[in-house]
Amino acid sequence: MTDLTIAIATPEQAEALVPALAEILIDCVEGEASIGFMLPLAQEEAEAFWRGVAARVAEGTVLLHVAYLDGRPVGTVLLSPESRSNQPHRADVQKLMVHRRGRNLGIASGLMAALEESARASGRIVLCLDTATGSSAERLYEGLGWQKAGVIPRYALWPQGGYCDTTLFWKDLDR
Repeated sequence: MTDLTIAIATPEQAEALVPALAEILIDCVEGEASIGFMLPLAQEEAEAFWRGVAARVAEGTVLLHVAYLDGRPVGTVLLSPESRSNQPHRADVQKLMVHRRGRNLGIASGLMAALEESARASGRIVLCLDTATGSSAERLYEGLGWQKAGVIPRYALWPQGGYCDTTLFWKDLDR
C-alpha cells in the first residue's frame, strides 16, 4: 500500500524542494506534456523555473501544492490568485504535473481537490486554467466538473515540436 499526502509548501519547503520538483518537471516534459518547456529540458532550466516559483511562494503570490507518495514528491499544482482589485474572487491554476511513476493513482485528482479547498479558504471561487487539447489533462478536468470556455488553435508547441491547440477551462466553486 502506498501513502499519499498533499500539502501546501512553505517558502522554506519550496526552496528545499527545487531539485525534486525539477525532476518532476523534466519527467513531464519528456513524457510530452505541453507545459511551457521544450526538449531537451536541462536540469538548470528546470531548477531556475522552480526557484522562481519558490520566490513567488515567499512573496505570497502563489500557493504551491505538492503531492508526496511514500514521502517523496511526485506531483504539483499552483494556485495563482489574481492581484487586480476588481478580481479578488479569482485565481489561475497552473502547472498540474504528476511524475510518470505516480500516474493513474488519483494524484492529479487529489491535487486538484486540495487546490480547490485552498482556493475556497482564501475566498477564490472562480478558477481558470488552460491545457493541451486532446490531452489526458483535458479529460481529467472535464471529469472533475470544469467547464470548457473554448479552444485556441496553435496556442503553443509540443515539447518535441509542432503546434498544440489549447483548451481553456473555468470552474465556479460556488456552483
